Amino acid sequence: MKTHDFWYDLPEELIAQTPLEKRDSSRLLVMDRSSGKVEHKHFYDILDYLRPGDCLVMNDSRVLPARLLGHRPTGGAVEVLLLRDLGDKKWECLCKPGRKMQIGHSVIFGNGELTATVTDIREDGNRVVEFHYEGIFLEVLERLGKMPLPPYIKAELQDQERYQTVYSSEIGSAAAPTAGLHWTDELLNKARDKDVQTAFVTLHVGLGTFRPVKTEEISEHHMHSELCMISQETADILNQTKANGGRIICVGTTSCRTLESLVKEDGTFEASSKWTEIFIFPGYEFKAMNGLITNFHLPESTLVMLVSAFAGRENVLSAYEEAVKEKYRFFSFGDAMFIG
Repeated sequence: MKTHDFWYDLPEELIAQTPLEKRDSSRLLVMDRSSGKVEHKHFYDILDYLRPGDCLVMNDSRVLPARLLGHRPTGGAVEVLLLRDLGDKKWECLCKPGRKMQIGHSVIFGNGELTATVTDIREDGNRVVEFHYEGIFLEVLERLGKMPLPPYIKAELQDQERYQTVYSSEIGSAAAPTAGLHWTDELLNKARDKDVQTAFVTLHVGLGTFRPVKTEEISEHHMHSELCMISQETADILNQTKANGGRIICVGTTSCRTLESLVKEDGTFEASSKWTEIFIFPGYEFKAMNGLITNFHLPESTLVMLVSAFAGRENVLSAYEEAVKEKYRFFSFGDAMFIG
C-alpha cells in the first residue's frame, strides 16, 4: 500500500489548539467497524457503549516537561528537548539551533540552577548533553521545563496538567497518550460501577510518534523504538477478561501497540517489557484488542494506518470525511472516536 492511500484533506482551523474546559465534554464519533456506520455523541456517552466484563486498557505514562529554554554564556537563545535518559546525568537531546551546540558548548537555564554541556553528537544530529544541578533532576525540570507540545499546536498551554491524563503516574513520555485526555476520575468510576475493569500499561511515547512517513510504500517505513511494559496485575486482568468473553478496549494507539507487542502466541499475557518497533498497518491481524478509543490522527501518519488496520481504510477515511464535515476538533486536544 502507498502512503498517499492514507491522505485526507483537513482544514487548518479544525486543528484544536487548546483543551476544552471539561475533559469529557469533547465529541465522540462512534463507529461500528464491521459496517462502517457512525454515530455522533459526546465522550461522556462512552458508558453506553461499554459492557459489563469489558476491560479498558490505559497507558499510565506521564509526560516529562522536557522542553528547556536557555541561553549560551555569550547570550544566544537555545532550546533543548530531552529525548532519552542515558544515565549519569546525560540525556540524548534535540537542540536548536544545532550549529550553536557543538561538543564542549554549554547552556544556562533559569537563573543558573541548571546548566548543561554537549558531550557528543550522534549520527542523526541529536546531541548527548550532560546536566549539572543540585538536588533531584525531576524537581528542577518541574520548575524550569515546559510541555513539549506537538508542532501543530501554536497556542501556549495555560495549565500544564491538561497535557497529562488523570491517571498518569510513570514519568517518561515526550508526548501525551492523548486518547486518555478525555477521561475524568468521575467517568472512570462510573465505568467501574458498570463492572468494566480498568488495567494499566506503560509505553513511554517518543517524539518519533510525530515523525512523518517518508517512504512511498508504507511497508518500507521503519518505526521508532519505544519502551513498553505490562505488570503481572494487568496481565491477570487481561487473561481473566479474555477467559470470561469480555472485550479488551484500548484507550489509545499506545495501549494497543503495547498489548500487540507483548501478547503471547496463545493470546495470553504475563508480566513483561520490551523495546517495541511494531508497525501496525492494514493486513495486520490483531491478537489482543477488540475495541479502540482514539483521537483523530494526522493524514498519512502511522497512527491513521493503525486505525485503518483495525477498522478498514475505507471506513476510517469515510468517518474522517464525516468528522471534517461536522467540524470535529482534530489531533491532540481534539475530539475522540470509539471503534467497536
